[in-house]
Amino acid sequence: MRLVATGDALLAPSITRRLVERFTAADRAPRAPAVHHDLATLTPRELEVLTLMGKGLSNAELACALTLSEATVKTHVARIFAKLALRDRAQAVVLAYETGLVLPGEPRPAPP
Repeated sequence: MRLVATGDALLAPSITRRLVERFTAADRAPRAPAVHHDLATLTPRELEVLTLMGKGLSNAELACALTLSEATVKTHVARIFAKLALRDRAQAVVLAYETGLVLPGEPRPAPP
């Protein structure tokens, strides 16, 4: 058996080959779908807020774009997080992309 030096460790080529095959096979395997979130639980306004949040708008920008107070926007955001079991805005943005509410390359709404 021939051994290959990798820094301080030695690996047989057959082991290296099996490791590479195992990890590349995992990349080719179908991935489990993202956690299902029932967007039907959201009101039309919450869906609108989530979509704009996904485009990167802050609470102040959301309030201005939707003609709402910041307090009302914060309430909508909190309800979205609760209904969809989201931890933070980053998860909300990911969800907006995963569900197709926001598509890559879509322009961000212009400030009023």
